[in-house]
This record gives sequence, structure tokens and C-alpha cells, in this order.
Amino acid sequence: MAIVIVGLGNPGKEYEKTRHNAGRNAVELVAKNGDFDDFVFNKTSNALVAKGAIEKENATLVLPETMMNLSGKAVAAFVKSPKAAKNLLVIHDDLDLPVGTIKMVFGRGSGGHKGVESVMRAIKTKDFARLRIGISAAGKKNQAKKVQGEEKVIKLVIGKWKPSEETAAKKSIKKAAEAARLFADEGIESATMFANTR
Repeated sequence: MAIVIVGLGNPGKEYEKTRHNAGRNAVELVAKNGDFDDFVFNKTSNALVAKGAIEKENATLVLPETMMNLSGKAVAAFVKSPKAAKNLLVIHDDLDLPVGTIKMVFGRGSGGHKGVESVMRAIKTKDFARLRIGISAAGKKNQAKKVQGEEKVIKLVIGKWKPSEETAAKKSIKKAAEAARLFADEGIESATMFANTR
């Protein structure tokens, strides 16, 4: 069964370098550093799709071309059953982690992430792997600084990285892409160990 790796984000030029597109950027990097065809628009899933292989595993990379909170439709076109969801990896930005941090989880709730909620609803399970990429400023003890109020949250999420954060952000996106390759090649245990170790 082919591995499906989905990068959540918003399509379009204006969102390209925003925090919300960290997941999308990571999947673009997987494609760039791997043996993949170019991304081609797939009408059925309303997503950009690239097919290829990571080591010996066939993999499909998916970038939904819908807004973030409608991402599920694209994923449902490739993941038809709870069994197939075991081979799914969704990469997304996360407000609960500081910039420069990534974390791999399996079978957890959405943590309020609208894109993840949409995927869970569409494929009718939460039993799939997720790579969370931190996008919040680091507070005490390297915890994410909490942003209060919907307006501020939106502003942060669709805002660009600050110059002081760019290096850490790039590093975490690169690490997420490497973890995605490990997930495809060696499975979730190896990928989790790599992703969750500082």
C-alpha cells in the first residue's frame, strides 16, 4: 500500500511563506529531495499531487489546493479506509509548539487545528500519523507562548516568519521532511524517535 504524505497549508502566492504553510513547505521539500515526478493538479482531489518513491516504498505527496479548513476532501480521495489511514502522514503547523520544534503523534485529537479536523471528518478516523511543526514564539522553558484571541491567532498563523525565526523555521521544516522520509522507509517508530528528539 502506497504511503500518502499530505502537507497542509493554503494555496496561492500570498500564503507561500506563511507559518500556516509549514506543512506544505515540508512536503515540497520531500519532493525536491526525493525521486518524485513534478506536482500536477488532480481534479478529483482538488490537490497538487506528485508520485514517486522513498527508498523502496511507493509514495504519493498531496498538497490540497483548497483553503486549510477544507483539506479533508483532498485526503479522502487517497485514503479510502481506516486501514489505509495507517499509511497516511499529515504534516501541519502547530500553535502549541515553539518555532524550531517538531513532534510526531499518532491517533490524537486535532488540538483545535481546522485542517486536521477536516481530515479526520473526511476519512472518519483519527488513527493516522501527524507531524506537527511549531510556529509560536518560545516562552519560558521552551514552551510555546500562548496567543490569546481569535484575531491574534489568525494574524500569527497567516503571518510570515520573523527574520529572527527564519533559521529555526527552516531547520524544523527540513527535519520534518527527513522525518517524513523515515516514516515511509522505516515506519512510524523510527520517524517518531527522530522527530521527537531534540
